[in-house]
Amino acid sequence: MGTKEHAAVVAGGDPKAIDTYQPDGSVVGLQEIDETQVAVVGGKGAHLGELSRIDCIRVPPGFCVTTDAFRRIMREAPSIDDRLDRLSRLNADDREAIRTLSAEIRRTLEGIAIPDDVAAAITLALAGLGEHAAYAVRSSATAEDLPTASFAGQQDTYLNVVGPAAILRHVSRCWASLFTERAVTYRLRNGFDHRKVHMAVVVQRMVFPHAAGILFTADPVTSNRKVTSVEASFGLGEALVSGRVNADTYKVRDGEVVAKAVGDKRLAIHASPGGGTEEQAIDPAQQEQPALTDGQVVALAQLGRRIEAHFGRPQDIEWCLVDDGFQIVQSRPITTLFPIPAADDRENHVYVSVGHQQMMTDPMKPLGLSVWQLKARPRMYEAGGRLFVDVTQRLASPATREGILEALGKSDPLTGDALQTILERDGFLPSLPETDPARPGAAPPREAPAPLEADPAIVTELIERSQASNAALTRDIRSKSGVALLDFILADIQELKRILFDPQSHQVFMGAMEATWWLNEKLEEWLGEKNAADTLTQSVPHNVTSEMGLALLDVADVVRRHPQVVAFLQHVEDEDLLDELAEVAGGREAREAIEAYLDKYGMRCVGEIDITRPRWSERPTDLVPMILGNIKNFEPGAGARRFEQGRQEALEKEQELLERLRALPDGERKAEETKRMIDRVRTFIGYREYPKYFIVSRSFAYKQALLEEAGRLVQARVLREKEDVFYLTFQELHDVVRTHQVDDQRISERKDAFRSYQALTPPRVLTSEGEVIAGAYRRDDSPAGALVGLPVSAGTIEGRARVILDMAQAELEPGDILVTAYTDPSWAPLFVAIKGLVTEVGGLMTHGAVIAREYGLPAVVGVEHATRLIQDGQRIRVHGTDGYVEILP
Repeated sequence: MGTKEHAAVVAGGDPKAIDTYQPDGSVVGLQEIDETQVAVVGGKGAHLGELSRIDCIRVPPGFCVTTDAFRRIMREAPSIDDRLDRLSRLNADDREAIRTLSAEIRRTLEGIAIPDDVAAAITLALAGLGEHAAYAVRSSATAEDLPTASFAGQQDTYLNVVGPAAILRHVSRCWASLFTERAVTYRLRNGFDHRKVHMAVVVQRMVFPHAAGILFTADPVTSNRKVTSVEASFGLGEALVSGRVNADTYKVRDGEVVAKAVGDKRLAIHASPGGGTEEQAIDPAQQEQPALTDGQVVALAQLGRRIEAHFGRPQDIEWCLVDDGFQIVQSRPITTLFPIPAADDRENHVYVSVGHQQMMTDPMKPLGLSVWQLKARPRMYEAGGRLFVDVTQRLASPATREGILEALGKSDPLTGDALQTILERDGFLPSLPETDPARPGAAPPREAPAPLEADPAIVTELIERSQASNAALTRDIRSKSGVALLDFILADIQELKRILFDPQSHQVFMGAMEATWWLNEKLEEWLGEKNAADTLTQSVPHNVTSEMGLALLDVADVVRRHPQVVAFLQHVEDEDLLDELAEVAGGREAREAIEAYLDKYGMRCVGEIDITRPRWSERPTDLVPMILGNIKNFEPGAGARRFEQGRQEALEKEQELLERLRALPDGERKAEETKRMIDRVRTFIGYREYPKYFIVSRSFAYKQALLEEAGRLVQARVLREKEDVFYLTFQELHDVVRTHQVDDQRISERKDAFRSYQALTPPRVLTSEGEVIAGAYRRDDSPAGALVGLPVSAGTIEGRARVILDMAQAELEPGDILVTAYTDPSWAPLFVAIKGLVTEVGGLMTHGAVIAREYGLPAVVGVEHATRLIQDGQRIRVHGTDGYVEILP
């Protein structure tokens, strides 16, 4: 094929029209484009060009007006620079300002004449395709249809545009649509720089379909990768995507339609004879007829699988049925699917989220993931920046099934219910014998050791052993560097695990948890007293997390004595605040109090299981809002008074319960048993929080040493910045230290991936097919409209809801109820200022629940979507005994 003939074909036209197409940099034919050219033709253009290269995939012919033409237009309007600066400073929720400023930019762009050479190139390309044919003129931004952000529907598309003059006008409108209110807001929310996003325009021959719709190669509801979902309606697809018709829906699995629902399709959108589109009513007899036959649906699903295989990821595909054949008018990655953990086989697997158990569902960086995996006893799998445990074998085996269902169900009923749902499916789990398959040839399980007597010395000794071990680590790690440092940390992790999984340590907190369950069960049975252990566990000894919250009240007491220090903290933003405090009257005393607090608790932070997160010692300004809040909301000495008040309430509750028990038949025995359990729980339950404190303390020593090593790698010009080590796994960092060679591209890709993971919501339970299994509370004991959750701390409280997602932004008043996604131990200092707690994630023995009981706060956890369903400032009633939340009028 000659050069001119090729030019006509890539323009999408007839090879005979060889003199009507002359590529010049402003216009390029679809068949000349591949998916690497996003910067030139935008996301949509790149995908359409790549689609046109796939065998058996038909794409309407067309061309792209490149981003080079858009940049020239932007240079013609220097006044836009100032507006872009103002736009980038706006908050995504400032709708009025966004609306006004974006409209000004659009008017400016639409008023700029298209350069003559660009207009000529577009006109010549049209001549090759058919000058008087109808076209779709479609925006194609460089931040569009990306693997991490779809930007679907954010810019404009114009259908059935006829004639060169009209097409040129609509090209200008597409350029301007980069600044629609919705596109600007989307970029602000997703962190895209307005100046770095450019607009290309796709111009394609119109197709006039019998039916059109959307195909998802993974089920958009369940995320199952083996199920294809098809939506179909008559006419153009605009009626479906705009929500103006109830489309037909089909589910296809293994080449068969497994579910079908025919929609009530009352209207269709068709091309208008004069250009543009128009709505047309569908004949009543046809409305309930399927738009596709089952055979066509299966054939379409097969095309979808071909496209998915080509791009290597699930796709959201727009299609048209024209003359009994399918044409594809768009394909973009589905950006909302949670990734699937990689498996070594093709068998079915069931994964349970680690983050929901650890109260940290945010993504972790690669170093954080790998270090946590090294510490863990069960093997953990990474997906979407989160960790999961494969429970397939334990769930499938009759020998272990009941134990895992009971343990996970008690901890989080939604997880337990999701696992029960999988169990009830035929054929998904393997059929295993009665013996434990996870440990072939293992010895029979040993009998559980006898419960420990309530001896406080046991806890004291465990804590002292841990402290001594941490002190030795801090001393010994200072002399290590290079490969020796990495080897030292690897060896020390084994010491950490030895202490963490010490049988006596496990026996202590399991004994406390079992005593808690016993008290709640027996006291409700004997006295009708629900969740009695909640009051009995207030102000227990050795609870390092609750002590942390009370200790910050003591810091506030020191600071409040110095008005100039308070004034300084109200405006401080610099992380050198401790050094600057020395220059303020009273600052030295305040600094000593804060430093003493950081010496004991400075290794903590939100999301502390991720070693890469900034600690309070590294960013002490995170504590400032809580210190100022304590000064505002509490009188001096509140920490000691609060602890003593809780202790007295627990003691009074104990006496009351024992007296009531003694009045029952066989009451002395019941009271004696109950007293023994109360002593056990009050002696041991505080230690429940210590192992996490031990892990985080030790991990901070690792982090400090690794960052020093990273500094040496920066000095040697191996790394660009110290924090780059966070995007390497521990083993990769070991190799970099050894070889002084690093893959910069890998680090860059992982930074992009981490940003994309932040937009994903991790599931509690996920299968190897990608299906998210959502559990439910199987209860009918809550009022209509109530938000149901897990009761973890008894009592009922009304108050103002404060929906807080960032602890550093918390501004609490006395009587407020905290509503948030999750609370790990770092949230404990906020608990002293609230009257109730509602979280989306949590269980009976997770940190937030333990501290809520310690402080006597009514709490309900595991309330799905609480931070969206409850508005900040609304009045709510928290039923901590019965496990639901009411939104009050």
